[in-house]
Amino acid sequence: MDYIFALAADPAAWAALATLMVMEVVLGIDNLIFISILTNKLPADQQTTARRIGIGLALVLRLGLLGTIAIIVQLTEPLFTAFGHGFSWRDLILVAGGLFLVWKATKEIHHNVDPDPGPDLFEGAKVQMSFSSAIVQILLLDLVFSIDSIITAVGMTDHVPIMVVAVVAAVTVMLLAADPLARFIQANPTVVMLALGFLLMIGMVLIAEGFGAHVPKGYIYAAMAFSALIEALNMLSRRARKP
Repeated sequence: MDYIFALAADPAAWAALATLMVMEVVLGIDNLIFISILTNKLPADQQTTARRIGIGLALVLRLGLLGTIAIIVQLTEPLFTAFGHGFSWRDLILVAGGLFLVWKATKEIHHNVDPDPGPDLFEGAKVQMSFSSAIVQILLLDLVFSIDSIITAVGMTDHVPIMVVAVVAAVTVMLLAADPLARFIQANPTVVMLALGFLLMIGMVLIAEGFGAHVPKGYIYAAMAFSALIEALNMLSRRARKP
């Protein structure tokens, strides 16, 4: 308890908490966009439940990983060297998650451009996504984003209570924003394509990070914010032209 009180009285700890909370919320946007697009493909009566389960799993994974920080830190230790880069477990997980995101975003873009493509290179037959399939896919991406989130947190502070508060706050924001974001994406088809473009870009960044090419997150989120601003102007223009 003395440790908690000492931490609460430390201005540097509050500054670290505020910074980490903002960082965790920003990192959670990627996760939330994926969950929103995926759950919108489910029947209407299952969408909210799937989103809540997906975000709940993200919280459980993040808190679980915080309990194994010693192991998480070791995930950055190189396992083998290839192409002049020492690959760690974190790198392999980021590459696998990036490839999954690129595949998923490309598949969704393909089916949005051609809504009735029939059997193709993505799947043998057009199948309605099941609730369990959506949860499994959300869980896979939750794991990738959670590991990235916790490693970011470990790099910003040494205090586990600060990490826990920041993670819980970020996931709470995700939970509150999930339904409005999903409804907004569902109501605006052009936003779906923009969000899929974001996921494609995030997937490529994860792959690049896995291969040791560091891409400053500020550039990524600035590009996303600029694209979102242009799309908002397009939406206002379309609304103004309506009779």
